[in-house]
Amino acid sequence: MKKNFDLVKQYANDIITGKKLANKEQIQGCQRFLDDLNNKDYDFKVKDAETVIAIIEKTFVHDQGEKLDGTPLQGEPFLLEPWQKFIIYNLLGFYKAGTKIRRYKEAFIFIPRKNGKTRFVAALSWALALLNRKSGSKIYIVGAALEQSLQSFNFILFNLGQLGEKDNFRILDNNQEHSITGDLGDGSIYIKALAANPDRQDSLNCNVGIADELHAYKSPKQYNIIKEAMKAYTNKLMIGITTAGDNMNSFCYNRLQYCMKILDKTVTDEEYYVFIACADKDEKGNVDYLNPIEHEKANPNYNITIRPEDILNSARQAQNDPQQRKDFFSKELNIYTAAMNAYFDIDVFRYSNTQSEKELKINPNWDLDKKLKYLASLKIKWTGGCDCSKLYDLSATALHGEYKDIDISITHAFFPITQAARKAEEDNIPLFGWKDDGWLTMCNTPTINYSDLINWFLYMKKLGFKISQVGYDRKFAEEFYTGMKKAGFSVVDEPQLYLNKSQGFKRIEKKSIDGKFYYLGSQAYEYCVKNVRAIDKTDDAIQYEKTEYKQRIDLFDADIFATVRLIKSKEKSQKANDWLKGGN
Repeated sequence: MKKNFDLVKQYANDIITGKKLANKEQIQGCQRFLDDLNNKDYDFKVKDAETVIAIIEKTFVHDQGEKLDGTPLQGEPFLLEPWQKFIIYNLLGFYKAGTKIRRYKEAFIFIPRKNGKTRFVAALSWALALLNRKSGSKIYIVGAALEQSLQSFNFILFNLGQLGEKDNFRILDNNQEHSITGDLGDGSIYIKALAANPDRQDSLNCNVGIADELHAYKSPKQYNIIKEAMKAYTNKLMIGITTAGDNMNSFCYNRLQYCMKILDKTVTDEEYYVFIACADKDEKGNVDYLNPIEHEKANPNYNITIRPEDILNSARQAQNDPQQRKDFFSKELNIYTAAMNAYFDIDVFRYSNTQSEKELKINPNWDLDKKLKYLASLKIKWTGGCDCSKLYDLSATALHGEYKDIDISITHAFFPITQAARKAEEDNIPLFGWKDDGWLTMCNTPTINYSDLINWFLYMKKLGFKISQVGYDRKFAEEFYTGMKKAGFSVVDEPQLYLNKSQGFKRIEKKSIDGKFYYLGSQAYEYCVKNVRAIDKTDDAIQYEKTEYKQRIDLFDADIFATVRLIKSKEKSQKANDWLKGGN
């Protein structure tokens, strides 16, 4: 039974050859599928995929909507589009060679709104429940808010009513629970809609979890509590399905970046299925958002549920009204944007980092230690900065130097290990990822150990960095100041005045826009940059702060101190040169 196999394979080939417009990640996903059809590690079986497609198309109908010509859709068969069949074939078709164990245990499906995501989730939940009934199937549809998961749940109820099957199931749909339970003779099903609340969900048990609107999840625990509920099943499946949001430090955004690495083959994760539909960016991170080609790339249901004239009109409104642009990017092109009050465009920094790395002749594949040793070998006069925290919070150190016309920022973070797990979860800070990548030191003390910060400067000095001065804020830093003086460093109190810090801010901003700013691609530094909110003052200065209370900008702050020291040092040298010239 291969009714849809040829269609799915043709869909993949059409994407790869360009016959059908698609973004880079869709092309990579289709190539992955075709490559794996010939991968000896996997057996490919169509039975389960065909069964699920047949269940959906023979038992489900539309509950609302219209075709492009205005014909009502209610009551019409719910027929799957090729991209939806492609996803189902991937999820259910691959098995570890010689076993009954499915390959994919987790999936990330990233599509813009109005592409039929919610109803596809509902239909898939229903079909997977019936497919796995002999294992005692339990399906959880989980939204960040209950209202979101109820949209899928209510679509299932609607179709049970259309089938005349409601009386054959135990249905609870009240303020306490929203569930469907059924004994089918050769197995059972249980489908439940709930909100992601990890404090109340420690005893969950399921074989399929669907995390809807993942961008609205506040913490990884909301997702992981569902994923951990599947340990009793071998052929489990955790699906995250979402549209882009505007928090580039969120769990969803970090998951998106991870999944892109899977498709780029810079990370290997054979049990993770990825489908990403969005507009393409150019090398500077810009999107040609007025171009219908990009509209079609981003929307799998273009010309089906997405009306070309509607999305083009939205694009023109976004052009004429910048307030509408972020929503248009995130909801209709599926491009993550910074929060409305964030000052910097992180893509500008990333482009600058890439360009500067080429000019500095640094191999991007070098590890952090090799990059540091190379930078230490260059003839650069470095200045330092430090942002000390009170008791237990993020502290940061920085070195800032100029090589030819490129500014180089090297930053490092510090956090007490006893508080790290709690703060990482509460404030959604990827502390342990930074530690693994070499951007953070966990202090083995209940509070910040300032000797760790001092030792970092000593280590950098030992590597060969010539550090002339270190700027710091005396608040919370008496112990740091004393230790640095004993270690032989020149330490300068850097007042927390926006007029003073504005100089460093403007220099970093200009250098990044000019493509002359290098920060070693530090994810920790990017995290802080994305959290900066700034206001242009009447005196042409910049006053900045973090966008939200739970976010951090400490590495950026430390770099500002170091940059101000660099500026002051250059001004002092220039005055000395001018004096010498005048004396002559």
